[in-house]
Amino acid sequence: MVDFSQARRMMVDSQLRTFDVNDIPLLDAMDSVPREMFVLPGREELAYIDQDILISDGADRRYMLSPMNLGRMIQALEVDAGEKALDVACGRGYAAAVLSKLGAQVTALEVDGALAAEARKSLAAAGAGGVEVAVGSLDQGYSGHAPYDVILINGAVDARPEALLKQLAEGGRLVCVKGRGRAARATLYVRSGDAFGARTLFDAAAPVLAPFVQEPGFTF
Repeated sequence: MVDFSQARRMMVDSQLRTFDVNDIPLLDAMDSVPREMFVLPGREELAYIDQDILISDGADRRYMLSPMNLGRMIQALEVDAGEKALDVACGRGYAAAVLSKLGAQVTALEVDGALAAEARKSLAAAGAGGVEVAVGSLDQGYSGHAPYDVILINGAVDARPEALLKQLAEGGRLVCVKGRGRAARATLYVRSGDAFGARTLFDAAAPVLAPFVQEPGFTF
């Protein structure tokens, strides 16, 4: 039987710290949130492997991002306690639980109603029942609680997520993986007035989220 407490400690020491995740509150949060509660039943032993994990094998397959990529993306958001956060494509709720542990007021957005229901159960079981799970279109965000100080997209996008950027507060930050394959980069956007600065963080591949797929244009 896996000692999950030990597995979390190994994740922090061997995956996060060695990948330039050095924010102490974030390390503490990821050391305390039980990642095994947010995977498919029967796959708990895979919760701490260093790769994206399938968490929904329906028509729209969904993955939980690897600890290294997720940890570094959340670190780039520089979340402060009390800030409003939107967790897009929340899956079963793991990233939302980490954001909540950092003191954020979290809205978790999921397009799949059944997956959203699983997220509510997992979050409550993990002690993060204060997270609100909403169902709606991922690429359109959730205007009900906007503007947000931070937005996390749990997957890759083909193009700049315009509708989500517009839901950022002044000085708000959005992080996602932009692009595919060797061109994929974790990217941070910051709002200043009506402009959005973009900064590449690190090379990172992630499954592309269906609502953010950009159809190829016509060529003549």
